[in-house]
Amino acid sequence: MRCYVFPGQGTQKKGMGRSLFGRFPDLCRRADRVLGYPIEELCLENPERRLSDTAYAQPAIYVVNALHWSAAQEDLPPADFFAGHSLGEYSALFAAGAFDFETGLTLVRRRAELMSQISGGAMAAVVGLSEQIVQQTLEQHGATGVVIANYNAPEQFVLSGSREELARIKPVFEQVEGVRGFVPVRVSGPFHAPAMAPAADRFRSLLASVEVGELRTPVISNVTGRPFGPDAQEVRDLLADQIARPVRWTDCIRYLRDAGVSAFTELGESKVLTSLIDRITTAKEPAPELAQEPAREPAEEPAPDPRRDLIERIKREILQPEIGDEALAFDEDASFRQLGLNSIIYVRLARRAGTVLGVPVKPDVIFQHRSCAALADYLLTRDDIAGSAPAEAPPAPLREYQDERVTALLHDCANGTLSVDRTIEAIRALA
Repeated sequence: MRCYVFPGQGTQKKGMGRSLFGRFPDLCRRADRVLGYPIEELCLENPERRLSDTAYAQPAIYVVNALHWSAAQEDLPPADFFAGHSLGEYSALFAAGAFDFETGLTLVRRRAELMSQISGGAMAAVVGLSEQIVQQTLEQHGATGVVIANYNAPEQFVLSGSREELARIKPVFEQVEGVRGFVPVRVSGPFHAPAMAPAADRFRSLLASVEVGELRTPVISNVTGRPFGPDAQEVRDLLADQIARPVRWTDCIRYLRDAGVSAFTELGESKVLTSLIDRITTAKEPAPELAQEPAREPAEEPAPDPRRDLIERIKREILQPEIGDEALAFDEDASFRQLGLNSIIYVRLARRAGTVLGVPVKPDVIFQHRSCAALADYLLTRDDIAGSAPAEAPPAPLREYQDERVTALLHDCANGTLSVDRTIEAIRALA
């Protein structure tokens, strides 16, 4: 079974949707009419850095998600489920037929306005600790006004509360064994926390007049971690509740896996959810009945796979800096033609490959071997590259660091879980 997932706020960036605006001009015109300003200009040019403003960021993400959904309907097979992270839930409901594009955008615009009006709070991501340790730390240090707002993965949570309280407990968390980062999230308020209740109440009044249609495909609710029911009022209530209640993303994904979903496809401008889903689905929870068994011998480490390592390096260190996070999920056997690369990009890829591998690589080599797998196979036949770095050595940007916490943060940055800015902030905090 297949599930399409839609990202939420935090994934906005200048240039988002660039390859899709020209493909679906009617949708863009409809968005302009609802918003009263050109959505394409906002996304591609980011005038006055408006994408950092919640009131502009949320509508922009909803529209770009809709563009990706429009493309998916033409290019991909149907889905058995939809899910969206926070704001992304509106994209999932639109895709499932709960409301039309304009209604969804009107709701998102008003939601963004109401949420941006609640000031005085902040959010911060805690990476590397279990839910139990996070809760214990908050309780032990009297941070009663701080709550878990996002259950993103088994060891990744987002806290919401006052700026003063988050600043106070930041050094506390940074000293907890195992923590890999306590990183402020650049948002305008304490989202998904009790402080947002006034915004939720005002939004509930707006939702009362909105017609909600029958869902053609099940959608998982962030609030319950279960599918929305058939009752339209339940959908309205959960959408209002979501503003002031936690996003239970881990529960959503575990429900989907239990329901038989084996393929998750992220539709949007990042692969952040893809990374979180990988963490959730690969996390192992010990069975209670086995808790008292004696420790077993550790399993033998798998032998290094130079080809697989090189394919991943091509994606992460050569492709991703040029084309973005799409590279991380790009099929290793798919042609680079699918990415719409021009000759200038091939030149830049060749230069980057030479820098990463430490030997010259010509653009025509990249052009002739137009998939990650084919390029890796060619590179492994070259003695100057195959012997340039041991297969077991970590990628160059990670090799210099002996602090395991720094290495873990860099891995989180490489796979899209943390942005570059947040990674830098976390490393500075460790220093």
